[in-house]
Amino acid sequence: MSAPSSSEQPIDPTAWTVGVLGGTGNQGKGLALRWAAAGIKVIIGSRAAERAENSAQEYCSATGVDHVRGTDNATCAAEADIVLAAIPWESHAETLTALAEPLKGKILIDCVNPIGFDKKGPYPLPVEEGSVAQQAEQLLPETRVTAAFHNVSAVLLADLEQPQVDCDVLVLGDDREATDVVRALADVIPGVRGVYGGRLRNAYQVECLTANLIAINRRYKVHAGIKITDLDG
Repeated sequence: MSAPSSSEQPIDPTAWTVGVLGGTGNQGKGLALRWAAAGIKVIIGSRAAERAENSAQEYCSATGVDHVRGTDNATCAAEADIVLAAIPWESHAETLTALAEPLKGKILIDCVNPIGFDKKGPYPLPVEEGSVAQQAEQLLPETRVTAAFHNVSAVLLADLEQPQVDCDVLVLGDDREATDVVRALADVIPGVRGVYGGRLRNAYQVECLTANLIAINRRYKVHAGIKITDLDG
């Protein structure tokens, strides 16, 4: 099954299966939990299938559902309708290059942040292609690449005792239908709103904003996000 276009009304994310590459890591875990709790079928992907299977069992137990399963990255990419890349920046290019075939024609949501750390704290790393999402676009020319979920606290996402995650998610991409689908995936998380944030070429500053949010979180002992003002809904 492929993700529907925005012209097919209404957009119902529970009709899709979402694959989460890096679903055993913090960001992937948080989003997988929230999507599973919202009724979306989720496939956890990892380099080690056993690790993904163990995480899937954990997520099913935490959410009280039975529609999360785990497997290796290649199977995850092949069997999901929409795929989230929540993988380390250091392995971003290698991982996506290996998955070019199963990702053909699918929507890829890239949420990878090119962030480094030193004694002064977090800082953005340069990306030759312009942004992490643009690197994905170059590596996967037959994939519908979008960028989103960079600035959402993994801690708040994973804490299901928090009824709402109060933030906006900027969704970037050159494919209008794909960005509408990703916005719908953001909207199913209680308290979250998906907001179109521009073309994929504008992804770098969104990716790098995470460094500022980490600095805020460390200074004020919070889990900061972003909110866009003067929008209805």
